[in-house]
Amino acid sequence: MPFFYDSTYLFLIPAMLISLWAQFKVSSTFENYSKVRGSRGITGAEAARNLLDSNGLYYVPIEIVRGKLSDHYDPTVKVLRLSEDVYYGTSVASVGVAAHEVGHAIQHKNSYKPLVIRNSIVPAVNLGSSLSWILFFAGIVLSIKPLVTLGIVFFSAVVVFQIITLPVEFDASARALKEIRAQGILYGEEERGAKKVLDAAALTYVAATIMAVSQLIRLVAISNSRDN
Repeated sequence: MPFFYDSTYLFLIPAMLISLWAQFKVSSTFENYSKVRGSRGITGAEAARNLLDSNGLYYVPIEIVRGKLSDHYDPTVKVLRLSEDVYYGTSVASVGVAAHEVGHAIQHKNSYKPLVIRNSIVPAVNLGSSLSWILFFAGIVLSIKPLVTLGIVFFSAVVVFQIITLPVEFDASARALKEIRAQGILYGEEERGAKKVLDAAALTYVAATIMAVSQLIRLVAISNSRDN
């Protein structure tokens, strides 16, 4: 049986199903609450500006970025970028997502330790992600065990990155909801709706972590099977 049809792909099936479910969950939840308008009629951009300023982040500009749910805070240039739906939207979902990204900006300002660690290992993770598969497959094809092991070690950096990302994302959502409540941007059921959107988004990071761990287990299993 060819290598790429290896039975170890079975390790990935649960992770793939969880990933598909998480993507469906975040899309459907965002779509649902994007139809629920906040009672104050504040757009995502206005909410973000309000929360940034209230935390002394006057210097952080807000830009529009293309794509759906492509919203992010860029710590390298200290810019908050929101997708058009979130930037202009007055829905509970738009405000929740915008506030979440402000949460990351607050983390950056306060040197939140998991975020500092994650940002510091990004170069190593990018390198590891690019080289891990090349080294692993080269080691398998050429029967060079050290290359296989090095590929696994490099991929482990990706797993570590995904694990560290979890507290970063959960904390950003917690900060977002706290700030929304403190500034009176959303009320009661609106706030609970925003929480559901952020909880659904968090599932995608959990799914990505499970997938990365499953891939690592698979690589180790392949390596061990080649030794037998």
